[in-house]
Amino acid sequence: MKSLKSYIRDVPNFPKEGVHFKDITTLLQSPEGVAQCLELLLSQLKTMKVDKVVAVEARGFFFGMLLAKALKVPFVPVRKPGKLPRKVVVQSYDLEYGSDKLEMHEDSIQKGDKVLIHDDVLATGGTAEAVCKMIESTGGEIVQCNFIIKINFLEGAKKIDSYPVFAAVSY
Repeated sequence: MKSLKSYIRDVPNFPKEGVHFKDITTLLQSPEGVAQCLELLLSQLKTMKVDKVVAVEARGFFFGMLLAKALKVPFVPVRKPGKLPRKVVVQSYDLEYGSDKLEMHEDSIQKGDKVLIHDDVLATGGTAEAVCKMIESTGGEIVQCNFIIKINFLEGAKKIDSYPVFAAVSY
């Protein structure tokens, strides 16, 4: 079996000089790689009760939907502002170059729902932290923050260290 890392391509100097982007499109193009990654992500959830999978736009949706289907639970999208048609919960977060917002339908998570959060990469942790705050504001209980990739030197896990964190691969 190939290493999961072998399906992930490094793209130097993208989106800006000095950044080594981890490209998962090469993983998505491999049915074997997708199956291996999904199996790894699910392996950590066997003893956990999950009521809903919340995934972050846009790359988080790829495996978020697969996880929800495999777990037989609803999928909840978290999107950039203005993309969801009903009343939303909004959470601001800081970026290295400014700030942004995320939105989720306010009726997506009920008090006491056991929530799995999924995104493609945990880097600086700002997005993950914002999603955790959204889930908590609606009364949901986070059972795990789940990622394909964790970039260790950026220390994003420190922002969400009160929750279990799992990544299929770490760099």
